[in-house]
Amino acid sequence: MPEQTPGILYLVGTPIGNLEDMTFRAVRILQAVDLIAAEDTRHTGKLLHHFQITTPQISYHEHNQKARIPELIELLSQGKTIALVTDAGMPGISDPGYELVKACIEANIDLVPIPGVTAAITALSAAGLPTDRFVFEGFLPAKGQPRKQRLEALKIESRSIILYESPHRIRQTLPDLATVLGENRQIVLARELTKLHEEFWRGSIKDAIAYYSTREPQGEFTLVLAGTQLETPQMNDAAIKHELQHLLSQGLSRSEASRQLAALTSLSRRHIYQLALEIGDG
Repeated sequence: MPEQTPGILYLVGTPIGNLEDMTFRAVRILQAVDLIAAEDTRHTGKLLHHFQITTPQISYHEHNQKARIPELIELLSQGKTIALVTDAGMPGISDPGYELVKACIEANIDLVPIPGVTAAITALSAAGLPTDRFVFEGFLPAKGQPRKQRLEALKIESRSIILYESPHRIRQTLPDLATVLGENRQIVLARELTKLHEEFWRGSIKDAIAYYSTREPQGEFTLVLAGTQLETPQMNDAAIKHELQHLLSQGLSRSEASRQLAALTSLSRRHIYQLALEIGDG
């Protein structure tokens, strides 16, 4: 009897608010698979009804994942195809999808991502803060030492920072951010992304606290914070020559030593190379 070919787990991105963001490919996959593993079957049921998808569902969420993963792996091993969906956005981002993905990899089951909207990237794209380097932190720990330690780590983060926050915790989070990161740090609060009342608020953390002191926060928030501005250490010529001598003694060429120091300082590579030549003349 031929060996059973394992099925495929599709990671299907779904809209974060606006149903028009559903892709043709996502609809086709959800129609074609044997089963849909959904974070909330009632929520996903509305999406499926809208697109006239009749594929059966099974629940998969943080409270049942330990029991559900072996069941899903068994179905996949039997050749079934399953689509994993979250309530909004891409599976595995701030939800338990990661554990199922890891289990599939361990069981040699193929994974196929079906890209869709993600709140983090959607917010970053319109935030007006640097997008060339950023870090996604998801939800901060709710309280205690873990929360304090995470915030302290973010204090020295130079990349743009993306956080998720719920409306009932935003008034606690903003003062915590101000205490650790400084009240003048620039922040963008993206609310109700892709929905009718989508809003981008931009300003300092201090002003954000004032803004929501007179308004009731509503909708899910994606926060984008400016990274800290790292000061480039300033070195005088004597200090640079000292560093050059150290690098040259390690066998680096003048050109390579100059290049390395230029990357660490605000001085031009040409100026540092001239100093390297002076060392040679001496």
